[in-house]
Amino acid sequence: MANVPTIKFNNGLTCPQFGLGTWKSKPGEVSEAVFHAIQTGYRHIDCALVYQNEREVGQGIEKALQNGICKREDLFITTKLWNTFHKDELVVPSLKQSLENLKLTYVDLYLIHWPQAYKEGDELFPVDADNKTVYSSTPYLETWKAMERCVQQGLAKSIGVSNFNSKQVAKVLENATIKPVTNQVECHPYLNQKKLKAYLDSVGVTLTAYSPLGSPDRPWAKPDEQPLLANEKITKIAEKYNKSPAQIALRWQIEKGNIVIPKSVTKSRIESNIQVFDFSLKPEDIETINSLDCNERMVGLAWIKDHPDYPFNEEF
Repeated sequence: MANVPTIKFNNGLTCPQFGLGTWKSKPGEVSEAVFHAIQTGYRHIDCALVYQNEREVGQGIEKALQNGICKREDLFITTKLWNTFHKDELVVPSLKQSLENLKLTYVDLYLIHWPQAYKEGDELFPVDADNKTVYSSTPYLETWKAMERCVQQGLAKSIGVSNFNSKQVAKVLENATIKPVTNQVECHPYLNQKKLKAYLDSVGVTLTAYSPLGSPDRPWAKPDEQPLLANEKITKIAEKYNKSPAQIALRWQIEKGNIVIPKSVTKSRIESNIQVFDFSLKPEDIETINSLDCNERMVGLAWIKDHPDYPFNEEF
């Protein structure tokens, strides 16, 4: 079983540096994937209300606990507040709904999924007659105040943000009573987030890397694109260490001190992904991987870039 190191948050609590992502994990697959991951040694599971699979994630967790694989306090469970629940009075109820889905009394980490708010209501992706996303004017600072109540009420141990740029993180920090512990963002060798990482380090906020393998299964991937893991420089380094390209990309995140949450529902990949703690990369190989950065964002949400809180109009 992999011996996963932990990262200490600015509130003194710790988080396993390696976890299982569940974005795009289909119903019928994810509960077994979560159970198998916990069996394999994963203790950190990342999910979100909008993935619409929290119930199944909860089933996987419940099965692991019932089988005595671990105790609840050994696990680190993250979920996220969706964009249609940013209004002050909707935040705590939304977390309570997530907790009910997951069959848990608290989460270890609750994140604002995106800085931009969408129109409140039953639709997760509200659109107008022209199929354009309908926005809400709720500012994320209002949302953050309600996130703090989630901690005060014992529903979340830690709170943080996701997909925020450095200016947005700075604004939250200026106004926070409880600091965000992490910013979960897309991060991989084609988008290494060097500037954002340096800023987050300077203010004591960790970086959690999602889509660390380049998200080849994202719905809008182009059929002719070269997947990150097929990059010649990465495959050459993989041969050198007798590891897979995925293991090289994941180890690179570990060396950077990032928390990393690769998604998989395939048993063999769940097992191989976590086998990144029995070797380290030489400085020249880290440099080679660093050199692949081309600011290529796989999850850009270009269709909402006119939202006042759209995060990627800023440099970092």
